[in-house]
Amino acid sequence: LDEVQEVPEWQRLVRALLDKGRRVCLTGSNASLLGRELGSKLTGRHLSHEVYPFSYREFLEFTAQQPGAASLQEYLARGGFAAALSAGVEQGAVLLRELLRDVVQRDIVSRHALRASRPLMTLMLHLLAHTGQPLSLQSLAKGLALPSVAQTGRMIEYLQDAWLLLAVPRFSTKFKQRVVSPPKYYAIDTGLAAANTPNPTPDLGRRLENAVLLHLRRLGESPTFAAMPNDWECDFVTPTHAIQSCARLTPENRAREVRGLLQASALPGGIKGQPRELLVLTLDQEDELQEQGLNIRVVPAWKWLD
Repeated sequence: LDEVQEVPEWQRLVRALLDKGRRVCLTGSNASLLGRELGSKLTGRHLSHEVYPFSYREFLEFTAQQPGAASLQEYLARGGFAAALSAGVEQGAVLLRELLRDVVQRDIVSRHALRASRPLMTLMLHLLAHTGQPLSLQSLAKGLALPSVAQTGRMIEYLQDAWLLLAVPRFSTKFKQRVVSPPKYYAIDTGLAAANTPNPTPDLGRRLENAVLLHLRRLGESPTFAAMPNDWECDFVTPTHAIQSCARLTPENRAREVRGLLQASALPGGIKGQPRELLVLTLDQEDELQEQGLNIRVVPAWKWLD
């Protein structure tokens, strides 16, 4: 049953089918609405699964390419929506721009009876152009001349519910700090971000970071980022890994990337007796570093994503 949440009293039908021993697959494009109704009407009788655009491996299979830096850069630029990949580079970008407008209008503006779509679209395009950067509601509302901080927060929730954005919170052992610290926002697809933020010199590092986050989410992880403002930052922290992503590890950025990993390695929340694996993911570099007695692996992202 596709987009089943649009049908009144759909839960009665699903419950009746389940009572008869039938299996039911429900699909929907609004995470909040579908999840809320599943939780209230079918408590304990459902399993949820998140479906993403193509992964890098699926992209390779779909386009009949081999893993490597070249195909990875194409994946970062074109993304994983099958229709856009089938349409070719230029037409695919057009489809991705239309997709964004359609989702905003259909799944957000119409569903929530918003009076205007321009503020919402402005916010979305800004977030796509600044993926991987901590952004507070106050700074967004002021910088984009949005009506209020509260409305900005609601619009971001709408964008997340419509599966356009993913938020990554800041690591903290204190609940209050996790809640109040500005999160980072990422696109649900690197191609969607690239098509809607045209740039003659694309930031491959940001796109790669976005792809890494999507891969972690596909693996069932809920990563955080760790940072000490104006001192150090680690892109992603999980119980088993601390990960930095950059297009290329250079003498200019090496100290910054390594410092973030070393600081993240000492954070609580890991698996007892198992230190976090420290990774630097790049487009095509491979190396092993020793810093302060810890091993840091530099891995081509196309190998890690595959």
